[in-house]
Amino acid sequence: MNTTLCNNIDWVGAVDWNVRDFHGYETHRGATYNAYLVRDEKTALIDTVKAPFADELLRNVASLCDLQRVDYVVCNHAELDHSGALPKVMRAMPWATLLCDKKCAVTLGEYFDTSSWKIQEVAGGDAISLGRRMLQFVETPMAHWPESMCTYVPEEKLLFSMDIFGQHYATSERFDDQSDMPTVMQEAKTYYANIVMPYGKSVLRSLEQLGGLDLGMIAPSHGLIWRTHVGEIVEAYRGWAHHRSKPKVLVIYDTMWESTGMMARAILEGASQPGIHASLIHVRRNGLTHIATEVLDAAAVAFGSSTLNRGMMPMAAAALSYLEGLRPLGKAAMAFGSHGWGRGGPEAIDEALRKMTWEIVREPLKARYRPTSEVLEQCRQAGRMLAERATAKA
Repeated sequence: MNTTLCNNIDWVGAVDWNVRDFHGYETHRGATYNAYLVRDEKTALIDTVKAPFADELLRNVASLCDLQRVDYVVCNHAELDHSGALPKVMRAMPWATLLCDKKCAVTLGEYFDTSSWKIQEVAGGDAISLGRRMLQFVETPMAHWPESMCTYVPEEKLLFSMDIFGQHYATSERFDDQSDMPTVMQEAKTYYANIVMPYGKSVLRSLEQLGGLDLGMIAPSHGLIWRTHVGEIVEAYRGWAHHRSKPKVLVIYDTMWESTGMMARAILEGASQPGIHASLIHVRRNGLTHIATEVLDAAAVAFGSSTLNRGMMPMAAAALSYLEGLRPLGKAAMAFGSHGWGRGGPEAIDEALRKMTWEIVREPLKARYRPTSEVLEQCRQAGRMLAERATAKA
């Protein structure tokens, strides 16, 4: 594998080909845990890896330098997919000083026994000289944990960006221009939607700080390294953080005996107008990760469920709970669904949509047992209304 970013700066991380669940995030293409070695008059290891891959990391570092000659280990982020290997790393590198910000030092102390580690706290604007190169630190709190930090090498215009700009994407390539760009951008979008979306304001503050840096290469903690499409990924993040939407309507639903499914397809029919991208998503046939990714840049959403036990279907409730936590903003929305002798499904969805402070375009659209031709026509009209709102919002 091509692991050299520039002279004496190398990727030394690990590829997790088989992971398919990342605390609920469906990683169909696996993941990487990126760590980087900067060799100068002094040597610095930038981040570590998930604990099961500690030995692989140490082998990669040892292939480039004596482990006992590593002077610094930088921890940009205390989450265990990046810090899990630290206990083994700090034992294997006895002369190394751990560099992290104050909040990170506290968090690491709650995960591990750090009493024997040499820890030097750094803050935003601080710099450490390695010789010909410097490590400069940029604190990026809540993008996406309180202790998040980036490390910048000005001489190489290289940013070690932590989780920002990452993707869960296992591949033998290391750089964006070695892979299929639509796939890379889709995985970056999926990562943002499912990990970073709740922290849009913090991301914008971080982008403002990073905007003062000359960025020639961005090396995130997951996925491919950006060396050719730096501008594209930065602009994509700016758009996502601003919750910019496309002329896109989603019809998301769950159904018991296809009555709600009939309504969903009628709404989709109405929404399928020129210039509108309209999609139908069955919540039990599409995972939460996919649903959140599609919602990220949708302008309008119709969400429906049959009534079950005076409420919505279980996976519809799960999807709405997941979306509420991710806090997508600025959507036009409506609830719909069918019921039998008892009501509750569409009403519960309407309540959940209002809780997310989306713009509710109409009261819940409901059908008793089977939607009549009149109800289906109301669904088509609702779809056309959502298409109009999507055009206005995009």
